[in-house]
Amino acid sequence: MVNDILSGIPWGIFLSFMIGPVFFILIETSITKGFRAALVFDLGVILGDIVFISIAYLGSYRLIQSLKDKPALFIFGGIVMLSYGIISFIKLKKVDNLPDDVLNNEILKKNYGSLLVKGFFLNIINIGVLGFWLAIIISMGPKLDMKTSRMMTFFITVILSYLLVDCIKIVLAKKLKTKMTPTNILKIKKGISIVLMIFGVVLITQGWFPKEKEMVKNALEKIDK
Repeated sequence: MVNDILSGIPWGIFLSFMIGPVFFILIETSITKGFRAALVFDLGVILGDIVFISIAYLGSYRLIQSLKDKPALFIFGGIVMLSYGIISFIKLKKVDNLPDDVLNNEILKKNYGSLLVKGFFLNIINIGVLGFWLAIIISMGPKLDMKTSRMMTFFITVILSYLLVDCIKIVLAKKLKTKMTPTNILKIKKGISIVLMIFGVVLITQGWFPKEKEMVKNALEKIDK
């Protein structure tokens, strides 16, 4: 059990520092809305990871199998993310010229339910994350004898390590909040919207040049063997 825990910690740390839209939005949420809001957003992301782990480990691999022949899934996820970034940017443009006190109220609103859904949504539309979890199962499963108890220990450790490191990132990012004016925060949120657009384009590109699809295909071939 101790070895399974020690095996999971590095994966959790690695996952926390993977650069993607979730990474940037977590930092932005911490700076603009505080620790609790960022933590709720992160819990939504983790919920998405749990869904992907369940699909990869407990499912019949139907969805994963479809990735081999349906790069449209990447394109769909990319279009959704790109659209989300564009809509967010346009909404921020509309509040650009508001007085600072009104602007502050607009951009610092805290809706924990929507933050949870936002974290889950942004994670679940990135099909590459499913490929990531499948790759972990392929590489670590045999070492854990594919025993449910050992796999549970491993994945719980990965998730908890990931959450702990994210909490440290949230606390460090929150220290910047005192230096943020409403105008600067608005600029950061616009920057995050642009980041979402970029990652959306990357996902769409993966649909046309599907490196992620090849990774999943190879993983499936290993399973078949």
